[in-house]
Amino acid sequence: MANKEAAVAELSNLFETSNAVLLTEYRGLTVGQLKTLRRSISEHATYAVVKNTLTKIAANNAGITAFDESLAGPSAIAFVHGDPVAVAKELRAFAKANPALVVKNGFFDGNPLTADDVNKLADLESREVLLAKLAGAFKASLFGAAYMFNAPLAQAARAVDALRVKQESAAE
Repeated sequence: MANKEAAVAELSNLFETSNAVLLTEYRGLTVGQLKTLRRSISEHATYAVVKNTLTKIAANNAGITAFDESLAGPSAIAFVHGDPVAVAKELRAFAKANPALVVKNGFFDGNPLTADDVNKLADLESREVLLAKLAGAFKASLFGAAYMFNAPLAQAARAVDALRVKQESAAE
């Protein structure tokens, strides 16, 4: 009983401290394949095989009811502490190579996710790419503003030069 209470407390803590939680079914995967999956997402997540009853209790303790219907069969959860997009991409890539892995659903930013939502999350570009695009957009708008501020000065300079050329040609 003490072991179960400790497990529930640990799982509750993982639910509360994770950026996102992705529930999978791993029926038919070997220990080696699970180890490979763990290694591939270890930078951004912890992947743990869980007991369904204890997980349901821990999730409910953390205020998450999204998994109540999905906790059946051999379940494992990716507790994301880094980039959820990167983890969703890795899970999808692993599932393509190993069809025995099934992403059931998830929980992200206070909202439950369906399996389709997790796929949509995996379709997003990585955080670094999005930040680079944002920086590029800022840079482009700054260059546009600099050009706009410089344009009247350049027009004035061209007008003065044209006036000078006209006066020189009139003087000849």
